[in-house]
Amino acid sequence: MVDTFSPAAARRIALAAQGFGRPRPAVVTTRRLAALVERLGLLQLDSVNVFERSHYLPVLARLGPYDRTLLDRLVFAPRGPYVEYLAHVASIIPVSTLPLWRWRMREMRARAESHDWVRAHRPLLAWLLDELRAEGPRPASAIEHEGSSARRGTWWEWSDAKRGLEHLFSWGEVTTAGRTRFERVYALPEHVLPADVLEAEVAREDAIRVLVARAARALGIGTLGDVADYYRLPVAATKAALLDLVDAGEVLPVSVRGWERRAYLHRDAHVPRRMEAAALLSPFDPVVWERDRALRMFGFSYRIEIYTPAPRRVYGYYSLPVLVGDELVGRVDLKSDRRDRVLRVQSAWREEGRADAIAERIVPLLDEARAWQGLETIEVAGRGDLADAIAAALRDLRSGSSSP
Repeated sequence: MVDTFSPAAARRIALAAQGFGRPRPAVVTTRRLAALVERLGLLQLDSVNVFERSHYLPVLARLGPYDRTLLDRLVFAPRGPYVEYLAHVASIIPVSTLPLWRWRMREMRARAESHDWVRAHRPLLAWLLDELRAEGPRPASAIEHEGSSARRGTWWEWSDAKRGLEHLFSWGEVTTAGRTRFERVYALPEHVLPADVLEAEVAREDAIRVLVARAARALGIGTLGDVADYYRLPVAATKAALLDLVDAGEVLPVSVRGWERRAYLHRDAHVPRRMEAAALLSPFDPVVWERDRALRMFGFSYRIEIYTPAPRRVYGYYSLPVLVGDELVGRVDLKSDRRDRVLRVQSAWREEGRADAIAERIVPLLDEARAWQGLETIEVAGRGDLADAIAAALRDLRSGSSSP
């Protein structure tokens, strides 16, 4: 016999595990930031900053407005407590967890050894290591050289030097020493990592078991596929680790009504009776980054349309899901117009069955985001079936704030 949860209870469990439903702190301190990153296990990085870069947004969603320079100093310090690696995708992770990824580094190197590009550029890879050894931590732009055959074409065409550094990074031969203006600074591990991290060795099976336990705790409740996706782990190895954790009592097999697959509940998961939450979510927030889970848990069909040609976009270039309570009630496509100091709501859409009243919950979030971005006004374009209601609620907010 296993416990059975309603879909609503599963949503509340998942959101509570992700840090929602807690009172916001009066002041967001470095300690609060560190506690949140530990809870999530990682912050996914993405370079798109049409509204704001993604790694800043999960913090805003959970803790409220905060000083982004505090997060920068915490996670991008050259010899600080965080480092970057391919956990899920390129992400900020606690430096103490880096040894858990050495198995992936070895596997990525083994796969790359047969690539034509790697075989053809072994001298370049050796040169890059020598350059970092001689000069210390440097960004790719500082170590480009004539022999790197740098290409200056479209934005995705990295130079050979950058491509080589990314290979070395994925293999663990190169690590990160923070970022400068969001440009990754590369370093040899011995330049920036503490001795205990350099020397630690964790067997693949043991490392995956720890990562599965961390993923299960961060999710609260999820299927095998959900748990495997959190750190992009092999499904077979994740299944074996979950069975071990079930035997140890750390994870409990459960069922959720309407879910076709078995679910797993972390033993520390809280089951709130209610979920008091309201937030704009990054497209790369753990709540929604696994699109099948977002559909199964929230009935929210989500696809980011950055790479979709403009005429074919349905919801917009950078559409953010809107969380109210334990449900995703709509989505807004936002742009921070920093030149004119305007937060532009390019489009706004309600989820099926939602009334105009949700606009009254969304507008305070938009106004909070505007102030956090240092912008002066909000302008709403007319696109989307929620745009008019948001514009009206925004007018009400403005008239209320100007009343005596």
